[in-house]
Amino acid sequence: MQLLRAIGLFRGNILILSATIGAGIFVSPKGVLKYSSLNVAVSLSIWAACAVLTLISALSHAELGTTFPISGAQYYFLKRSLGSSIAFLNLWIKLFTHPLRLATESLLLSTYTIQPFYAGCPAPELPKRCLALAVLWSLGLLNARGVQTVAWLQAVSTLAKMTVLCFICLAGIVLLGTGEKENVARFENALDAELPDVSQVAEAFLQGLFAYSGTSILNSMAGEIKNPGKNIPKSLITGIPMVAVVYLLANVSYLAVLTPKEIISADAVALTWTDKIIPSMQWVISFGISTSVFSSMCCTVLSASRMIYTASQEGQLPLIFSMLNNHSCPTMAVSQIIILTSIVIITSDLINLIRYSGLALWFLRGLHMIGLLKLRYQEPNLPRPYKVPLPFIFGSIAISLFLILTPLIKTPKMEHVYGLIFIFSGLLCYWIHVHLNQHSVCFVKITCYLQLLFNVSPPEDHNEGISTEKNDLKEIIL
Repeated sequence: MQLLRAIGLFRGNILILSATIGAGIFVSPKGVLKYSSLNVAVSLSIWAACAVLTLISALSHAELGTTFPISGAQYYFLKRSLGSSIAFLNLWIKLFTHPLRLATESLLLSTYTIQPFYAGCPAPELPKRCLALAVLWSLGLLNARGVQTVAWLQAVSTLAKMTVLCFICLAGIVLLGTGEKENVARFENALDAELPDVSQVAEAFLQGLFAYSGTSILNSMAGEIKNPGKNIPKSLITGIPMVAVVYLLANVSYLAVLTPKEIISADAVALTWTDKIIPSMQWVISFGISTSVFSSMCCTVLSASRMIYTASQEGQLPLIFSMLNNHSCPTMAVSQIIILTSIVIITSDLINLIRYSGLALWFLRGLHMIGLLKLRYQEPNLPRPYKVPLPFIFGSIAISLFLILTPLIKTPKMEHVYGLIFIFSGLLCYWIHVHLNQHSVCFVKITCYLQLLFNVSPPEDHNEGISTEKNDLKEIIL
């Protein structure tokens, strides 16, 4: 039993759209406008710049998934290039950032589902959190059915989400085309508004880039992609520009109907937008958005569970997390992510959740690029089906440094100190992990009981896809 290579170019594009177009486009417009000092021109420019930066970063990271075409490729790559301690630090951060993202999406989905019942006033917190937990655990059960079941759901949900977003985009274009003063006023004087400072621009980028954060899904699932050397770069080059166009048009549509102040005060921007132009469509839009967020959550669970699966195979997590059920799914890894996310859902400040996960995400991306440069120098003859140009690598490092250091230097806050303490406390946990005997008799007994309880077993070929000998790598890629 092992993970199946069941994802081709078409399904790869579907995964990119599903993972990327989720909570971001319905949450991030609020944060980007807030940190852009309500400047419409700056806000739209940041959305466009985020698309370019994401494409550069994604193409740089694609070399990881094509050189090491295994699930959880980023983790294995860091262990090989920068050592076990840095790989564990990556694992430590991802064990918290993935639940942060899932919690954000779960709370947004519950908000959009419940809000139509409370027209004209905010929905209560308790029902939102209860629904978020119910959806989250349903998602865990669905993922346990295997990647092919999830891929089928992605195709259906992607059609639903694109229909809703196309409606929002086209409605905005029509409203602007009619030339109504109310709709075009915010764009006529866009350049006269107050400009944000450098630290605010960095915060705005973190908010916007959150909407593109699902683009790493293909690297996380490289072990389940057919011909990853070709399909990963192709999917990124075709998928990200499509997402960028949709995001820009959706933001233009929001601004054609709502004022910047209305956008930053709305918990559900798309529903507020719908209520202004077609109140009777609120239920339809709510359903479409909920479907969109649900499919994005599916991709997040897939990505997170594969990282835990690989870390377990490499001995940095208990062996039980790398065991598969009869649908070739790492059930215990999925369960771990669902439990951690359930704990995080008690926090409901979405903008802060985005900020914390964004800083950690770009810290890791910087580490990946440093590791990529080191591996280029140490192993120049390593087979690389896809090789990213060096300017892209240095550009990704520069982006990471700007997004991390600017808020710390310009507007230092205690929350930044807490974030740094959290990140580097992973090294302390690694030291404890190294000095603990994971293979005690007691631990082996617990693993056996869990294996029987969840009906899981180790994969047939533990090292499948990890070999980097030239002939073996060609077999995996072709």
